[in-house]
This record gives sequence, C-alpha cells and structure tokens, in this order.
Amino acid sequence: MRSLFTVISFTIKDMVKRKSFIISNIIILLIIVIGFNVPKFLSGIKSENAKVTVLDNENIFDNKLDNLHEQFLELGYDVEVDKESSKEEVQEKVKNKEVSSAIILTENDNGLYFEYLVDGMGLNTTVPTEVISAIQLTYQNMQLAKLGIPEENLPTLNTESNISVTSLSSDESSSNVFVMMMLSIVLFYAIYFYAYQVSSAITIEKTSRIIETLVTSTSPKIIVLGKTIGIGLVGIMQTLILILVAVISANTFLPPETAKAIFEMMKLSPQMIGIIVVYYLLGYSLYALLYALTGSTVSKPEEIQSANGPVAILAVIGFYLSYFTMMNPTSNLNEIAALVPISSPFCMPFRVMMGLSSTNEVILSIAILLVTIFIVANISIKIYSSAILNYGERISLKKMFGMYKSKD
Repeated sequence: MRSLFTVISFTIKDMVKRKSFIISNIIILLIIVIGFNVPKFLSGIKSENAKVTVLDNENIFDNKLDNLHEQFLELGYDVEVDKESSKEEVQEKVKNKEVSSAIILTENDNGLYFEYLVDGMGLNTTVPTEVISAIQLTYQNMQLAKLGIPEENLPTLNTESNISVTSLSSDESSSNVFVMMMLSIVLFYAIYFYAYQVSSAITIEKTSRIIETLVTSTSPKIIVLGKTIGIGLVGIMQTLILILVAVISANTFLPPETAKAIFEMMKLSPQMIGIIVVYYLLGYSLYALLYALTGSTVSKPEEIQSANGPVAILAVIGFYLSYFTMMNPTSNLNEIAALVPISSPFCMPFRVMMGLSSTNEVILSIAILLVTIFIVANISIKIYSSAILNYGERISLKKMFGMYKSKD
C-alpha cells in the first residue's frame, strides 16, 4: 500500500509541475473569466439605433404613431414617420443608405398591409417585427375605438395568453435536454482527456528511463494502478477548480438575473451528482487502463498518437453512440448504449436525468463496467509487465497477444 501511495504522489507532483499543465490551466481559467465578461462588454457597447422610415402618406394613423417613438427607441429602432414622401422617394432613401429600411403602410378591404423595403437581402437582414407588432396593435385599437369600445377597455382585448409550465419531476434538470447534452459532452472530454494523460505519462517515463527506477522499487501492477489513480485525482482537482472559478465568475460578472437563471437551469439533485461522479470515475478508469496498455507498447513520444488510435476510435464511437441516441431517448439503441461499457459513462447519466432508467438498469450498467474494468486491468497489467522495459520498435498486436499468453 505504501508503494501505491508513493507512485500516486510521484504522478501527481509530476503532472502539476509540467509547463504544459500549468499553461493550459491558466489559458482555460482566462477563457472562463473572459467568457463571463462578454455579456458585460457587449452591453457596454452602445450600438446605433437602426433608422427606419414608416411611410403613411394615406394618413391612416393621423399622429398616433408619433407617440410610439420612445417605445421604438427602447427596441433599438429610430423610427421616422413620413406622411409627405412618395413610395419612390422612400425607395431612394433606402438605396442611398439614408435609412436602413422602410415600412410602407397601405389600407385595403382586408385591413392594414405592410411592405418592408431593404436595399438587399443578406444574412443580417431581419424584419423589425417589434415595430410592425406595435403598429398593428395601434391599428387594431383604432378599429375597436371606431366600434364604440371605450379606450380603457382596449388593453383587456389585446392581452396575450400567459402559459405556466410546471414540472412534476423531482429532478428539475430532467426538463432541460440542453443541460443533459452539455453534461454528456463535458463527461466525455473529461474522461478522454485525463485518460489520455496516462498513456503520455508512461511513454515519457520510458523515454527518460525513470520507469527503470520505478520497476526496481515496486511491481508493474502498482505502477499501473498508481498512475491511473494519480492522474485521476489531478483531473478531479482540476475540474473542481474550473467549476469553482466558473461559479465565482458567474456571480461576479453576470447580471444577477442572468446568473440566477443559469444556476436554476443547471440545478442538479444530490442523487444526480452522485450518478455523474460514479460514471466519471468508472469511465475514466476504463479508458485510463486502455491507454496504459497502449502507452507501454511504444518507446518514443512521437509514436503515442498512432498507438492510441484504436482506443481513441473506441472512445469516439462510444460518445457518438450515446449522443445520437439522445435524439431518441426511448429507442432500443439508447438502452443498449447505456449498457455497453464504451458508451455507458456518457449515456446512462442522461437516461437517469430523463427518468428513463430503472434502478436495476443502473446497477446492471455499473456491474458491466466494473467487470470490464477488471478484465482490462488484468490484461493491461500483464502486458505492461512485459512491455514496459521494451525500448525497441513498437510492439505489434500479435506480440502483445503472445505476451499475455506467456504470463498465464
């Protein structure tokens, strides 16, 4: 046990002292802080109100649209009501960029007709629906007033229906598919990134010959488990720091109502947090042991990527198997993805959030993962024991199989 703690301690110290680790953390933390400052930065930039001409040369509204000028300014539009110009003159204004757009108002038997003029259609071309809605509402009120309806009763005739949404689920996050998908993506990248570090660490130690010292002082089994646990602990600490900085930044830099809405959306029950942690640890353990196996088969850092290719493909297949089944959570494929070891760490938390998985399914999924981890650990340790001191060419799959058989 003491040897295990020694390897864990050595691995943690080696990881946190690396320049790449320090620099990447600083960059990520800066991105988080800057990202939460973007809304404040954008709100501080006062954009010029778009100039819009409303042509009412039929004098449909008399002077009633002039009273809406302040309301339009709040919506971001500087609206000018024109009663004198012709349609052709307004068109020239738009073409000459004197105004950004124009609304031509005419009245027919079917009511009010809008013609929206712009100089050219593009990706940024949007119809000022708020302005049109306000004009339409004013027109409706005018028609109702002509029917003799008192002005004080007009607001009650124009009220919109209010909809209240009530969730019956004890876990409020189950109603937010976006949150679930984001958590699955975060789980995948956290598991994949930190598991990959195991392979990199083993190969670097082989290159620097540090592994020779480790092998003489402890067993290969302890080295594999110690490195897996050590890098996993670094990953957990790093993740907690990033979450803490994100929470502090959200509370500090975002408007209070925005921060509150985000925290409400991301609210998770203790049970759900427990499920996420369990599948993170199991998923990391599985892929870390696979990467420990591939890392021991190469002796040059430049060979890591090609050696890790098969495991990377498995990880990507597992992620997309779970991600695409989220589009149809009740499908049979989703149930399979929640049990297959390469995809269950990313898929099962989603099913639990949706309330689609029973306790027995979760237990079965965890049991399959544990059995798979045990088998992979057994294979990885046996091959690692024979391959770790190999400094020649990369070990082939056939030779790896022979190493495993010889250990039996």
